[in-house]
Amino acid sequence: MKKSIFTVFRHSAAVALIAASLAGLGLFTPQGVSAASSQGTLRILATTYPVYLLARNVVQNRPGVQVDLLIPAQTGCPHDYALTPKDMQKLAQADVLLLNGLGLDDFMQKALPNAKPGLVVVDSSAGITPVMEADGEEDEHQEAADEHNGHDHAAVSHEHEEGEHDHAHEHGHVHDHGGVNPHAFASPVQAGIMVKNMADGLAKADPQHAATYEANAQAYGKVLANLGERLATLGNKSSNKGIALMHDALVYMARDGGLEVVAVIQENEEAQPSAARLLKVAEVLREHKPALIASEPQYSDKAVQTLSREVGIPAAQLDSLASGPANPSLDHYEKTMNNNINILEKYFEQR
Repeated sequence: MKKSIFTVFRHSAAVALIAASLAGLGLFTPQGVSAASSQGTLRILATTYPVYLLARNVVQNRPGVQVDLLIPAQTGCPHDYALTPKDMQKLAQADVLLLNGLGLDDFMQKALPNAKPGLVVVDSSAGITPVMEADGEEDEHQEAADEHNGHDHAAVSHEHEEGEHDHAHEHGHVHDHGGVNPHAFASPVQAGIMVKNMADGLAKADPQHAATYEANAQAYGKVLANLGERLATLGNKSSNKGIALMHDALVYMARDGGLEVVAVIQENEEAQPSAARLLKVAEVLREHKPALIASEPQYSDKAVQTLSREVGIPAAQLDSLASGPANPSLDHYEKTMNNNINILEKYFEQR
């Protein structure tokens, strides 16, 4: 099996840019300054759905805390999301802003003047080693799959120039975020890092309840670590580590599972792949014969099912947790991730 089409990128300035913008407006609170309101209620605002899921577990049993999701739960990855007046009101009331990081929150910059003075900003991605598109010389198999777009990596292109998407948000995240894949939340390994960052940030913003945040993060971190350990064994148990993805939101899950991404089908979040695109991807799949083609509930699986029938490779749905129910259970993240791993084990164990 040849190399994965993704490689590692170790620097992202997106969160630093947001923090700098906040500081310039007098809105960024230094570490160690309490953000609790005078009434004793701490209002925490999560920029994305997965951050919201994880944050609720970090603040369990802390009296007088309110965790809100900034954007609608079904938005998915926001990218160039345009905040509504209701979103702006949430931002104006927040004491703590929990960022996904890795550039996924860039849409927040336009809304910064509406933030509460003294707002504490926590980057939940700190310490995560991000993924970006691989350089052309590192991936031998990409040229044939990508030549129709005139550059080395159209198979994983994130230019998003056309079409439809199941969620109402804009696109173009690879170019907007410097090529960094921002979907680290889709791996329980990375989610564990995010949880610790949230707890550390909240402990400094609200030191009176630091012990609660830290204890919650340790307990929940163990749950995520157990899932991560199961995920990490997949590549070791299978001779065929290849997987094709509908969308790049599942790349961290694949990486932390020791799997090799041979193709990402959907270049454009808002349009089904063209017939020409499917033909090119089919060529890659026939050549590399991955064990699975993975779709996501956030997108139509029409292209995945078409390719599965055409090349004779099984397809299954994995949930990146980029979106979900508006009132999820507290264990929604781990339940969904457990189901994802159960599915992956079916296709990657003893192959």
